[in-house]
Amino acid sequence: MQKRLLALVLLFAFTQINAQKKEWISLFDGKTTSGWHTYGKDAVGEAWKVIDGALMLDPTNKQGWQIKGGGDIVTNESYGDFHLQLEWKISKKGNSGIIFFVQDEPKKYNYIWYTGPEMQVLDNDGHADAKINKHRAGNLYDLVAGVEGAVKPVGEWNLVDIINEKGTLTLKLNGVTTVTTTLGDDAWKNLIKNSKFSKGESPDFGKVFTGHIGLQDHGDQVWYRNIRIQRL
Repeated sequence: MQKRLLALVLLFAFTQINAQKKEWISLFDGKTTSGWHTYGKDAVGEAWKVIDGALMLDPTNKQGWQIKGGGDIVTNESYGDFHLQLEWKISKKGNSGIIFFVQDEPKKYNYIWYTGPEMQVLDNDGHADAKINKHRAGNLYDLVAGVEGAVKPVGEWNLVDIINEKGTLTLKLNGVTTVTTTLGDDAWKNLIKNSKFSKGESPDFGKVFTGHIGLQDHGDQVWYRNIRIQRL
């Protein structure tokens, strides 16, 4: 009887732990930038603004190809197996990206995209990058070309799901699975070998499958909202 009771207690505890892992965790409260910081800094720059429940990058003060007071931002927490969900909206001719497995080491890497893969955020109809295979909205940037036809026009919200579970990476755009790939196998290594990430500034790209979530400053206006995550 005692053994059976102990087994039931352990089963209940295991069930509760797994239920907690799969609870949605909000990464953006719709009011502040709490839980985020600019890569290499302690807080989020003033160009990232919260307006009408969305996190918006204000491109007013350009500084090179990025924005003064902007920069790529990353979550304070890091994640391994996860299901990330958010919505994005891009400006005309705009470019941004959702980057994951980010290694928060600015002394070692100049940009977050040297460290982690990116789901492309883009105006496919207006930005020149859309002419490049594997650089279109919903693609796994410079690695895998996604299924076409899922992205909505400029000014409309797009729903994203990025799921990393047990070595399988799945990207979804507006409910359409645009990319599915296996992390770390020979095919994955070959994708990296034939990409821009094979260069010297990205020596650890695609080798670490845990890290921070990042939103890219590519110098254009972009909006993000309803950002949440599950630990799997």
